[in-house]
Amino acid sequence: MPIVAVDDTDSRERGMCTTYVATRIAARLADGDARVRRRLLVRLNPAVKHKTRGNAAVALHVSGVDAERAATVAVETIEEFAAAADPRTSPGVVVADRDADGDPFDPTGAPIPEAVAAFARRALRERLSVAEAVEIAEEHGFRHAAVGPAGGADGADEAVAGRGRIGALAAVGAPAAFDDWTFERISYRELDRCGTPREVDAESVFDAAAAGYPTVWDTVDRETGAAVCVPNAPGPILHGIRGDDPAACRAVAERIEGEPVERAATFLTNQGTDAHLAPGRIGDLRDGAGYRIAGTVAGEPETKRGGHVHVDVAGDRAAVAVDGASGAEDGSDAENGADADRLRAVAFAPTGRFRDRVRALRPGDRVTLCGEHEVRPDAAGPESTLKLEKFAVRDLVRTAPAVPTCPDCGRSMSSAGSGQGYRCRDCGTSAPGKVAEPIERDLEPGWYEVPPSARRHVAKPLVRGGFDAPAHPER
Repeated sequence: MPIVAVDDTDSRERGMCTTYVATRIAARLADGDARVRRRLLVRLNPAVKHKTRGNAAVALHVSGVDAERAATVAVETIEEFAAAADPRTSPGVVVADRDADGDPFDPTGAPIPEAVAAFARRALRERLSVAEAVEIAEEHGFRHAAVGPAGGADGADEAVAGRGRIGALAAVGAPAAFDDWTFERISYRELDRCGTPREVDAESVFDAAAAGYPTVWDTVDRETGAAVCVPNAPGPILHGIRGDDPAACRAVAERIEGEPVERAATFLTNQGTDAHLAPGRIGDLRDGAGYRIAGTVAGEPETKRGGHVHVDVAGDRAAVAVDGASGAEDGSDAENGADADRLRAVAFAPTGRFRDRVRALRPGDRVTLCGEHEVRPDAAGPESTLKLEKFAVRDLVRTAPAVPTCPDCGRSMSSAGSGQGYRCRDCGTSAPGKVAEPIERDLEPGWYEVPPSARRHVAKPLVRGGFDAPAHPER
């Protein structure tokens, strides 16, 4: 069963969409004797600088056609539809020749090589090279091709020609790399409408979203009034409906009223799964990778220019690092004591009301943070920054030091001098030091997330469940 995978066919400015190109490939293969058994939409590392917004590759699992013919159809279709005129677009194809009766999701059938699966896992968390993708593809006898102007991206560098082969190879390996999958039903516009405002009835979108929730999620943002499923980019997608059940996604899509749908397809996808996050420890993080990190709030949150909210978090090697997806714990380094390293967690302005959750944190709160790590230049040296996607409150500080009150008259005591505690000037009563006074908190233990309009495709919405503490979903 050939697996036909493509990537990097779209452009930030010129539009197009890799899912649309793949859908065209599928249609042309189906015009012959081929049968498209499965369509995979595989989200890759969201920190890659040259990506378009979603950074997705697509793989088609087909039968009834040989790999050579499948590769030829893929290349011809990409040449026709890809936005190859953009010098930053560098399309690539990988075709893995599989047993026609094999199922890449079935390890007892024709399993995907572990090296290819490992490459797919790394493609969610690292920045990989074309050279490595080509080497692995050739080692396993996969066909591959760079499509478009010679030199590929930026028009000159052969090292990045056919850069899409990185994502394409990752899409081939995805079934063996990931075990959590969701669905997306994508409806496409008529091509001659691309670049014009989309005609979608907003009321029907919100009604459909309400009918499908919670099985279907991230269709709208009720706080901002945004129809999240309708993109702003100049490509051919009219709307994309995401959820945990393909029939439910189709039903929501069919309820949306608007301009004609030229074609539609349902994809199995790793989006909405947190596949990009790995357990991490403050002080030992790579630039451009996603992590789950345990720590303790080490300073008061600050709202900076532009409305971004920053808060310093200290690592704690005595703390138990909790995997927010599975609940797995790792306390193996507890005996090493506290880790003095810190990072700055940031909730950017587009995360809207999520910033209020971050502002509500106080020094001493114990948290688990999820997001993309970035090393930023700073006058005092490189600054370790985590772009927050969600966080869990593990333990809240419930008291604050306060000047004691006199038990006789109820007035606040005064300092009796350095190291001498406090004394009531009227009654003469004394206290050895400040006392712990209960404080009100605007947070409760559990998980908090950015709203749907600010969520990355691959980030897991809290409404999907499976978290290790109470969840406070945004919708």
